[in-house]
Amino acid sequence: MKIISDDRLGPFFDSLAQTWELRLPILLPDGSRVISSPGDAPPALLGGAVLSKPTAAFFPQQGTIFTTSKEGLKEPAAPERPLFVLGFTPRDLACLRFIDRFFADGRSDDIYFRQRQHAVVAGLSGYCGPNGALIPPAGGDCDLEFFRYEGNWLVIPYSEAGRSIIAALPGSVPPEAVALYRQAALTPPDENERLLRRASELLRANRVPDSFWGEIGDRCIACTGCNLSCPTCTCFGVQDWRSAKQVERSRMWDSCQLDGFMREASGHNPLGSEALRTRRRIHHKLAADPEKWGEISCFLCGRCDVVCPTGIGIIAVSRELVARFG
Repeated sequence: MKIISDDRLGPFFDSLAQTWELRLPILLPDGSRVISSPGDAPPALLGGAVLSKPTAAFFPQQGTIFTTSKEGLKEPAAPERPLFVLGFTPRDLACLRFIDRFFADGRSDDIYFRQRQHAVVAGLSGYCGPNGALIPPAGGDCDLEFFRYEGNWLVIPYSEAGRSIIAALPGSVPPEAVALYRQAALTPPDENERLLRRASELLRANRVPDSFWGEIGDRCIACTGCNLSCPTCTCFGVQDWRSAKQVERSRMWDSCQLDGFMREASGHNPLGSEALRTRRRIHHKLAADPEKWGEISCFLCGRCDVVCPTGIGIIAVSRELVARFG
């Protein structure tokens, strides 16, 4: 465990940039925060989770699969330098752990792991949430954890790469800082965790009628914000882009809320109504994934509830579902 003050963060990141391709939370002109290459923007570590999908660092909205031209087929090269990504909250880290499993299942997804392999992931916790609120420690699922307290950051390594990166930082950590970290780790489970588990139980027991999904579906405007902000949504489509010199095949995020998501060449659509598409979005996370992966694939990051203009994010729907059926 090491310690670094706010005024030493800049030089610390500058030193990392000599070896690593940095991705940090930065402030945009509109006041929002994203995880991106810092450039001339100062790090913006305070404020809690960024609104955009943090796992985009390894699964971007658009990614090249290959290009083909007269010279033949060419796959993208591996990054020249490994990624150092800071900005995942503990809930985001749980999402990353899940999609690591997803992309490694069966045939490993080489496009994903081309970015993910050798990357160092650093989490943010401590008193760095909105208005200084406490984000409970992760205690793992990352290489490094930055825990904020009183204008300083405890930096806790969980891997050999993490220990190597912070080896030069001061090693004298005040006992009260360690005690504060341990106390924060005792934060009781969020009420929404119990809510989500109960909603999952009701769905898996077939206690929710189709009429409920009709009501929820009527409120969906297919903006796709829920999917495009969700760190564990992994659906994508494949497109070919042609220019005078080459054809590029790439993949882009897709959304199960769109009418054409599962439409077949015959015209048949097994998800032909908004009710069915909305049911799939919730059922997938809370019922199907626990059957396949042994865990609910919503980790309560809250992004879909924040971005949904009609109030049918997964927490809101789960609350309504439990209130009515169980």
